[in-house]
Amino acid sequence: MTETSIPAKKSFYQRYTSSAIALMLLASFLFAAMTLLAKQLSSRFEAVELVFFRNVIGVISILISLRQKPMQQPGGKPLLLIFRGVVGTASLYMLFYSVRTLSLGTASAYQYTYPIFLSILSFLFFGEKLNRREWTAIGLGFLGILFIFRPDVTMPLRWHLIGLSCALLTAISYLAIRGLNRYYDTRAIVLSFMLSGLILPALSMSIGSMLPDVSHWLIGRFVWPKGWEWVVLLVMGLAALLAQLCMTRSLSMDKAGRISAVGYSNIVFSLLFGSMLGDPWPSFLMIVGILLIISGGVLIAWKKKTAENPS
Repeated sequence: MTETSIPAKKSFYQRYTSSAIALMLLASFLFAAMTLLAKQLSSRFEAVELVFFRNVIGVISILISLRQKPMQQPGGKPLLLIFRGVVGTASLYMLFYSVRTLSLGTASAYQYTYPIFLSILSFLFFGEKLNRREWTAIGLGFLGILFIFRPDVTMPLRWHLIGLSCALLTAISYLAIRGLNRYYDTRAIVLSFMLSGLILPALSMSIGSMLPDVSHWLIGRFVWPKGWEWVVLLVMGLAALLAQLCMTRSLSMDKAGRISAVGYSNIVFSLLFGSMLGDPWPSFLMIVGILLIISGGVLIAWKKKTAENPS
């Protein structure tokens, strides 16, 4: 990176924050669509197999892209790159297992508590400061989730733990992205995640084939898709790839806490998709929660007319 490129990056930051927000909104929509398709397939496929197929299309697409345009990057952080892939895959295991066993909206709601963890971890490990307006927006988003999905005391403790662990691992993997963006091409970061999403599920299914019938978030058996299932798996993989690219790019353009808070919009998309699957229409409290989430997103997106100091 040349010295003359540094001011240009600051100018880009000041001018295109709204573009980063738009990319995160698109990523949220595509991630919700991915979980919708995974839910439809979950009656026949274990979570680990869905993770495997979710990443096949992405790996092929990125390898084709690399052949057409090789990466130009300094590199130098291979362990962090591998760590991002492994942690991201573990969070995906938990998400797909939750989608398989819970309603679509509930599973997504658990995952999208991750901005709370991300903001705290960003402060602890990166010293990233969020102003009062940004903290308020995050709080509104989380409060909206509580209105939509109030704690169910009859739900087994393990579901709470899996949901919260998914959110925590998601936050950690997003922090790793922030650390990798200075060293690697976006495609390299996404590829590390998707390769892990092939290798680890393959190991999980190999172990599962040697064990008696078992249904676990970490272990499963391979089942050959039939007919239309191939098409749905293809679309799920494409949605995941596009969502990953949009999310990774958006996080490289602005503060992790600011952009990740926009990810609360996934809850709204999931509610809409859930209604397509036959979920009841939102109650009054759920509507209040949706409005709180939207308010938080608008508050995050709002910028003063005067230029904001990125430092």
